[in-house]
Amino acid sequence: MIDQVIQLLALVPSVVFHEIAHGYAADRMGDPTARMSGRLSSNPLVHIDPVGSILIPLLLFMMHSPFIIGWAKPVPFNPSLFRNPRRGIQIVGAAGPLANLLLAILGAMLLYIVPSGVFGAFFINLCFVNVILALFNLVPIPPLDGSRIVMGFLPFRLLQSYMRLERYGMLLICLLLYLNILNWVIQPLAGLILHFLLPNTILPG
Repeated sequence: MIDQVIQLLALVPSVVFHEIAHGYAADRMGDPTARMSGRLSSNPLVHIDPVGSILIPLLLFMMHSPFIIGWAKPVPFNPSLFRNPRRGIQIVGAAGPLANLLLAILGAMLLYIVPSGVFGAFFINLCFVNVILALFNLVPIPPLDGSRIVMGFLPFRLLQSYMRLERYGMLLICLLLYLNILNWVIQPLAGLILHFLLPNTILPG
């Protein structure tokens, strides 16, 4: 129970920082939508989606699902306000996973300062959670961030078909999680990154 609480405490700021990074990137490129909507706030309540952040994870937990999935409210942005809309969408999409990788690096650095105790466990979980979040969100299935990056490289004739996948995106992601396929892809990459950041450290299960 203590381990789960510590992991949850690491997850909340990680998700918030992820969403703020999306909004900040859009704001820097000329779109104030996220800022005007109050989505650059560090208050977690601003980013909570009642269904995706609470109801769905709770139901999956109560049903003893083999996986738990959830999401925050998407940060609103208007690509038409970007100087280069396609490039802007890519940058906004990449900002969230990049923010998580930066938090993972920060967690690893702080662990060398406080290597044990509750704070040490928190920094390990901060690193672990953010590596998983970064890699998961880079999966190129709409609406995950990886799809925003891919969109910038696709010719227009393929882009329309690719964007239509978004209506089935969450079902496809859940199916891949249920079949453990995403884990086969993410786990080896996460292991390599975490081995580099946290050598000789016992990682959370």
